[in-house]
Amino acid sequence: MAERPEVPVEILDRLRATFSGLPSCDEEDAWVGVRWRVGTTTVAHVFGGEDGLFRITFRAEPGELMAFEQLGPPYFRAEWGDNVVGMLLDDATDWDELAELLVDAYCLQAPARLVEQVERPSDSSTPPR
Repeated sequence: MAERPEVPVEILDRLRATFSGLPSCDEEDAWVGVRWRVGTTTVAHVFGGEDGLFRITFRAEPGELMAFEQLGPPYFRAEWGDNVVGMLLDDATDWDELAELLVDAYCLQAPARLVEQVERPSDSSTPPR
C-alpha cells in the first residue's frame, strides 16, 4: 500500500485562514491529514491520498449533495457520512469558493450560539456553478 503524503503547508495555511475566523473551530491532526472541529464534530478534513493528490471533505446540506455529485470533478461524494462532500485540491482550486463552502459546513455543524457570531458576506448556501 502506498504511503499518504503530508498535506503541504501552503494548503494548510489557506485553510487556516478560513477556519481561524470561526469561533471555537479547532485544528487537530487526524488519523491521516488534518481536521477542523467544533466541539466533537468534524467540520472539514484535508488529507493526501495514496495517489499523491490532496482532498478535503466537508458537510453540505442534504439537498445539495446531488448537485455536487452532478457537478463532477473536482467534487465527489464521500463514501462515509450522510452529507459529506469531497473536493480535489489542485492548481485549479477556487480558494474563495472553497472558503464559502467551508463556512457553510461550519454553520451546519456548530451550535446556533456560535453560528450567530459568523460573518457571512453573501448567501453561499448553493453549490457552485
